[in-house]
Amino acid sequence: MADVAVLGASGFAGALAARLIDRHPFFELEAVTSRSDAGRRLDELGAIDAAIVAYPHGAAAPVVAELHERGVKVVDLSADFRLRDLDVYQAHYVEHPHPELLAEAVYGLPERYREQIAQASIVACPGCFPTAAVLALGPLQTEHVVIDAKTGVSGAGRKATETTHFVSVDENVTPYGVGVHRHTPEMEQELGVAVTFVPHLVPLDQGELLSCYFETGEDVVAKLQEAYADEPFIELVDRPPGVRDVRETNFCRIHAWQDGDRAIVFAVIDNLWKGTASQAVQNLNLMFGRPETEGLL
Repeated sequence: MADVAVLGASGFAGALAARLIDRHPFFELEAVTSRSDAGRRLDELGAIDAAIVAYPHGAAAPVVAELHERGVKVVDLSADFRLRDLDVYQAHYVEHPHPELLAEAVYGLPERYREQIAQASIVACPGCFPTAAVLALGPLQTEHVVIDAKTGVSGAGRKATETTHFVSVDENVTPYGVGVHRHTPEMEQELGVAVTFVPHLVPLDQGELLSCYFETGEDVVAKLQEAYADEPFIELVDRPPGVRDVRETNFCRIHAWQDGDRAIVFAVIDNLWKGTASQAVQNLNLMFGRPETEGLL
């Protein structure tokens, strides 16, 4: 057994991560904290082997650094260690408290960095939009992609969700973050291409659908089948999927359409699960040499 603490368990992602760890056959939920515990010494958590840090951007890095110094394996749910370029991070978030650790962190998308994650002491869990985008497009070759995303309100976090008036969301679809969404550089980092990304808020509690438009000379379906033939959490389907198909699972469902050089790839995930908390557990499984699907099926 490995003892795990979840820091920031009062938020949507942290609460779910704690629930998944609590029911896991190998990990033992040793401690949970919330932001209201600010100032509490980490050594008061007891002896822990790993931690999932679900603090906001900027606030997570000092905690990750202290845990790392104590020899604790960390999966960070914030953006503090996702971006390799310090200037890009600071342009979209805050001044980085611990840039010296950027080179040690591994981007936590198991389908792409499985071997590196298994050896890592700090894993930066991807954002929910980049998770779906990189899974949809990572195996493919293109020079530019347009991504239209639909997401439920929980993607904004508990605080924003609780302060958003119901009538502003119900029976409405609203684009936001146009041209400035901070997940765009994360997508461009991992895909290596220019990305035009526009998310839309829809009246769902959780789940997201990405529609990705691009041109390519490849056989898109064949490339995806080759890349994901042995992936336990990727499902290639013969029709465009909906968010209910993957609700409360660690699965990503993908469908591709192609007409000559024009192609569309659709991808759906649960933003709180594969987009955040269950992917964190998938990463922890790898970090501790456990079966990757343990506690997630």
